[in-house]
Parts: sequence; structure tokens; C-alpha cells
Amino acid sequence: MSVTAVRLVGLPQSPAARIALIEFKSVSKVYPDGTRAVSDLDLTVPSDGITVMVGPSGCGKTTLLRMVNRMVEPSSGSIEWDGTPIRKLKKTVLRRQMGYVIQNGGLFPHRTIVENIGTVPELLGWSDAKITARAHELLELVGLDRKLARRFPAQLSGGQQQRVGVARALAANPDLLLMDEPFSAVDPLVRADLQELVKKLQRELNKTILLITHDMDEALSMGDRVAVLRTGGVLAQFDTPDEILDNPADDFVASFVGRDRGYRSLNFAGTPDAPLERVRTVRNAAHQRGEGQTGEPVLVVDADGLPLGWADNARPGRLLGLGSTFTHPGAPLRELVEAALTSPVGLAVAVGADNRYAGVLPATRVMEQVKAYRAEVADDQVARQVKAEQDAEAARIEAERLAAEKAAEEERRRAEAAAAEEERRNAKGRRRRKEPVGDESPRSVSEERGESPRSVSEERGDESKGKTP
Repeated sequence: MSVTAVRLVGLPQSPAARIALIEFKSVSKVYPDGTRAVSDLDLTVPSDGITVMVGPSGCGKTTLLRMVNRMVEPSSGSIEWDGTPIRKLKKTVLRRQMGYVIQNGGLFPHRTIVENIGTVPELLGWSDAKITARAHELLELVGLDRKLARRFPAQLSGGQQQRVGVARALAANPDLLLMDEPFSAVDPLVRADLQELVKKLQRELNKTILLITHDMDEALSMGDRVAVLRTGGVLAQFDTPDEILDNPADDFVASFVGRDRGYRSLNFAGTPDAPLERVRTVRNAAHQRGEGQTGEPVLVVDADGLPLGWADNARPGRLLGLGSTFTHPGAPLRELVEAALTSPVGLAVAVGADNRYAGVLPATRVMEQVKAYRAEVADDQVARQVKAEQDAEAARIEAERLAAEKAAEEERRRAEAAAAEEERRNAKGRRRRKEPVGDESPRSVSEERGESPRSVSEERGDESKGKTP
């Protein structure tokens, strides 16, 4: 049985090939009191998908998010949007092209839901009719009833308010959504629903989402790319979730991910479309009486085929718990493991997209898939190690080649310099051979003409003969 590790959600496997929407270039932020929030950060946020920044308190993630829409200005460095430094853009123009979602929705308490959603469209000059139509459209998109449009935020639950916050961020159809720990103030069930909503919206609307959180589980489940930050805004690792789980950059990343990263990695392991097994089913509690007395598991479903629980062999007419279920096909391996572990009868219950009963997988078969997956992970780790060694060897050979080339070039230059010096000396020698050497004296003009040289006294005698006594 083969289990293939895959990315279940997100983008193509070559994120570096995509055009960058937001680029942080050597960005630092130091506050007046000396607190360093961000330290020389270089980070490229791709132009689609979900990028998550995660880290402990004080790692600068909220500061980074606020620098994107210029609520905070960097102390140094540059932030660019499609190649244009954002400092050159007007703040109002910039912010109206970005949606912003914060904790608790951040709704205006004195405005109705439709008015909250229409905040940015109103600033852009939209008509009331267009704003209302857009608000109704977005309410449906985020899973809320249109009847809520005229209510006030206080009349909604926390989860509903957060959905309205997402709708408001999408109102003017921005290119970028900034999300500042948007799910931290809601309970776990609502949080899971909102996370799925945001991932669904990203796939349908193809928006770029930059989300920050302190929750590593949320980062790994939400992000196509995850930036792990240290205290002081130092980037520790920027990679895909599965790569961070399998190959943390250092001890800090490994400790922040947690010791259960092997179990978490099952979220990124796909499962083969293995044939499901069938068990006996009954429709309601009345029909389950007497069932299961043979010891064979019997699943109770309702009239629509939705699983309710397992017949209790020890107490006829009563139900055991169902445990969690998994969606077939397409569920990550972690869902299968969870369903197998929580089943009271050791059978993981599969449901279709409509949540109706589809079949079961025995826990033993699920564990076989886990075993196969771990074998693939081990093989992958060996392959990575081999590749790393091959890359290191190739780098060593290349370094030796470059060193040899450098040495040869230096030797060539020394030879050329020596040859030039030798030529200089030879030229100097040739010049010397053309000049008088030793006791040789210059020849007189008369000698040059072939005449005998005359002494100074002879010349003076000639001069005296010509004088009058």
C-alpha cells in the first residue's frame, strides 16, 4: 500500500517562480525607547495564496503587518508593492486597496452590519444601492443570512462578528488581505470553521492573504508559506509547512513547532483511495434493539444516512459514541488516524462530501497507512541526506576547481610580470650599449672630419702671429 505525501491546499510547488506582491527589503524597526521590533528583515510574500507569520510575543509580527499599510513606518529598509516602494503611495490610496481583519472583527458598534461592510465602499463613493447589494452578496459568501444586515454587532455572536469582519475586508475587492490574529478570540469550534472559510475564500477569490498568529497549529494548517520569527523580528525560517515540519532550520524552529511535529505532518500526507469496508447499519434506535448481539459492530444512521453512533452490545437499544469521522476521498492521513483512535469499536467511519455514511476503515489498515507514510518519510529523509552530501561534494569540487583556476590565473599573472620585468631589463641593456663605456672620451669635431687634433698651445701660437708687436 502506497501513501503519497502531498500538499492538500495551496499553490504550485514552485512558489519562488511567482511574482511577488509584497517585498520586505532589509526592513528594521526600532521604537524611540530603544525596543527593536524588527531586525533587517528580507522577505518576499507571493502574489497569491496565504502567507503566515508566526512567532512568540515580541517577534514583531504585528509591527510588520502594520508597516505594510503604513500604520507604522520602518526605521530603515524598504517595503515594496509590485516593485513600488509603498512610502511613495498615499496612505489613503494604499489602505483602500487592502482589507484589514483584526481580533473580534473590529466592527463599529453604532453602525449596522450592512453599514459596517460598506465602510470602504462608502469612502470610495459607491451608491447606497450598490453598497447594500455588495453587503448582501458578501454575507452569503461568508455564510451568514441576509437578515442580519440590519442588525448591530452586539446582536451577533463572536463568530458571526468575525465573519462580518472578513466580509468588510473584502467589500471593495482588495488585492491583499491583512489578518491580525483574527481567530484568537473565538472558541476552538468557531475557529476551525473560520479557518476553513478563509481558505475557501482564498481559493475562490484568489486573494493574497498575509496572516499573523502565535499558534503554530494555525500557521501550519492555514499557510501555503510560513515565516517563523524570533524575538526582535529576526527571520528564522520561511518555507512550506511540510518542509518546516520535516526539516526545521534550527533548534529554535524545532522547539517552536513542538515535539509532536511528526503527528502534525500527517496533515500534509494524502491518502490513497483505498476501498472502504462496509458494516451493517440500522436506521434508528428502535431498530437497533437486538442488533449487535453477535458481537459484530452495527452502525446506527438517521433517515438521511448520517452516522449517529455504534450499537451498544452490552446495553441493547443504546448508542456508543461515534468518534470523529473522515471525509472520503481526500482526507489527510491525520483525520484517518483521529477517526481510528476515537472510534469505540476500532473502525474509522468515512463520510462523503454530503456527510452521509460511506464506509469504514479498520484501525489496523489506518496504521498500515501510517507505517507506509513513515517509510516514505524515512526514504525521503535518506534521499535528502544523500542529495545534501552530493551537493556538498559538488560544492567542494567546484570550490577546488575555482581555487585551481584562481591559482592558475595568479601563476599566469606572475609569469607575465616576470616576462615584462625581463623585457624591461633587456631594453635597458640595449640602451646602455649605445652609450660610451669605461675611459672612452667623446671624439672632437676635427676627428669626426678626419683632421688631426691640435693642441691648445699651437692654437695660441697662431693667434700671436696675427697680432702687431
